[in-house]
Amino acid sequence: MSDRVRTEYRYEKLTWPEINDAVELGKVCIVPCGAVEQHGPHLPLDVDLICPQGIAYGAAREAPQDILVLPVVAYGYTGHVMDFPGTINCHFEHFIHMVLDITKSLAYHGFKKIILLNGHGSNMPNLDLVARRTNLETDAECVLTAWWQLLTVDPEFLPNWRESRFPGGIAHACELETSLYLFLDEENVRKDQIRNGTISFNEEGSPFNYVDLYGQGPGTVVSWTSSYSDTGVLGEAELASVEKGRRAYEEAVRQLVRFVRYFKNRAKDRRRDRHRRPPTFPIPWGQQPLSSDAADEQSDRDDR
Repeated sequence: MSDRVRTEYRYEKLTWPEINDAVELGKVCIVPCGAVEQHGPHLPLDVDLICPQGIAYGAAREAPQDILVLPVVAYGYTGHVMDFPGTINCHFEHFIHMVLDITKSLAYHGFKKIILLNGHGSNMPNLDLVARRTNLETDAECVLTAWWQLLTVDPEFLPNWRESRFPGGIAHACELETSLYLFLDEENVRKDQIRNGTISFNEEGSPFNYVDLYGQGPGTVVSWTSSYSDTGVLGEAELASVEKGRRAYEEAVRQLVRFVRYFKNRAKDRRRDRHRRPPTFPIPWGQQPLSSDAADEQSDRDDR
């Protein structure tokens, strides 16, 4: 096995024989998932690509022997933002199938631990389904997290970092996204255009209908972004800074490395068939067959 396989963390830079070596090393595959979407007048359309990929690369540089980062999934579910020019929408079913094809390909080649690292909020329900289906339909394990969720692992980090109000100060092109992008790609931020943006229904003060990246009301209406925002900025972007971006980046990278090392070494949960008699036809959505251990248990029951 070459040293290159131990140190190269970019999936697409390996050759096919080196992929076999990476499988033998038990590397965890990270699939950054984003979108091409408006982020107000001050941020480019690639925020949801740069942020998860930047954090994934940061973690992989810390632990290249444990991590392979795939090319970012560039197009996500953004239909609700199409009133803002530049946004590219991928139909949610196409998006689910595309990412599921990626995870199934990885599982087929022998990678058994996969992390979907999301960078776009509206991808979350779709990617949750991808992870669940991967776990049911392959013998790999797949888990979803968003890069901003990594900032909640240490309960003291976010309260000490955040200055914006809750709810609404951190939502989109906000204090957090603007800070991280300033750290990762400052020269492409239009600093003279940085302005706060309000979410109109948040101003109603309803305990039911409000939104923030770190929580939403129990009855929040999610509709066209243009119906509650004039500029596409949702939050207090004027509170952003390069230093805040550096701190958020370093914390997200630190926690992602910790998670990879936990996930890599965690024993897989074992499926156990609880039927008294085995079903007479397969589950119709093409699930992975029972493991050999579970099949042996079923055989023992049959013998009895």
